[in-house]
Amino acid sequence: MTESSAIPSEASDEMLLRAPFVQQLVRQLRAQDAHGVWDGKTDLQLLKPYIHTPEERRAIPIMGDPDPDPETLWRLELFYSAIAVAIERETGQMVSPMMKMSHEGFGRMVLLAGRLVVVNKQLRDVHRFGFASLEKLGEAGAKLLGEAVELIRTYPAVAQYSA
Repeated sequence: MTESSAIPSEASDEMLLRAPFVQQLVRQLRAQDAHGVWDGKTDLQLLKPYIHTPEERRAIPIMGDPDPDPETLWRLELFYSAIAVAIERETGQMVSPMMKMSHEGFGRMVLLAGRLVVVNKQLRDVHRFGFASLEKLGEAGAKLLGEAVELIRTYPAVAQYSA
């Protein structure tokens, strides 16, 4: 691998930042900044806590603190909330995230559209939550989004909210 191919280009980052899921995640992050502290930060700077280079990942212990860091849990919730909103925008169906975590960092995240479970993700090693690159972050979000939209289109009667 040449040095130039190891360094992501700004053009590729800009293209990745235009992906619908990544844009929604940035919106979710910016919405959390009630006092404008992050106004001067670029989208890439806001997304940096989701990206762990191989060196950074090696520095995170495999067996982490049994009680996950609140900031990590917050980032995890925002990631899945961004998927939920992106699903809503794509399908028009209201989607609700629900997360259950143990104090040991294991749990489950589900996204529900009506009575339909559109995302069901087993969570483990939450203290290590992150992606190797912006591209991997975008791919993970797009994959979950695509699968959820397909489920809603396959089972629209179940996804329909009914009181």
